[in-house]
Amino acid sequence: MKSNEYALPKNFCLVLSSIAVLQRVASASVTVDSHMVSSIGKGVLVFAAVAAEDTRKEVESMAAKVLKMKLWPDESGATKWKQSVQDIKGEVLCVSQFTLLASTKKGNKPNFHGAAGGEQAKELYDHFVAKLQELYDPEKVKNGVFQAMMEVNIQNSGPVSVDYTSRDEAVTIEIETNPPKSQEGTKKEGKSAEEREKVAESFQVPAELLD
Repeated sequence: MKSNEYALPKNFCLVLSSIAVLQRVASASVTVDSHMVSSIGKGVLVFAAVAAEDTRKEVESMAAKVLKMKLWPDESGATKWKQSVQDIKGEVLCVSQFTLLASTKKGNKPNFHGAAGGEQAKELYDHFVAKLQELYDPEKVKNGVFQAMMEVNIQNSGPVSVDYTSRDEAVTIEIETNPPKSQEGTKKEGKSAEEREKVAESFQVPAELLD
């Protein structure tokens, strides 16, 4: 932590948000039940996960970042990280992967409580793909099959892999502004029910302060 100014209380909950892993590829494809459903040439393969607290705002920001991320050198090759997939007129292949939001802090079995489920996940993931098609050339944006068992073939160029999450911009923190008192404190009388009520507050802090 860089400064005590943003010191966080012990009693807080980190709210997860959508994440995307971008791989610069020479080619990539998705196969389901021995049938190839999508393939691209030079471009970006995007593994994307939607979190339980996500809204359309988060997935739209993620779509914009995918298209703007500079993963290629300039045309001469002299300057690296100069061009985006749009600049090179490359293709984009999206693959839903909720396991990116796995928590492995306790035990050896990952849990996925932070990932969105059911219709919420499908609606937001589909909106993410649709936003990419809206912002770019729809013919150049391909998709896997949501919730299917997919085989993903990748020819990574570099290799180059980077990840994006809204934590890169700001982190939403939820805390209890009136946490439980110690046993000694509970012996004191005179507190009203309103004063004893736990109140949840949320605010944002710069993500780099959590590194």
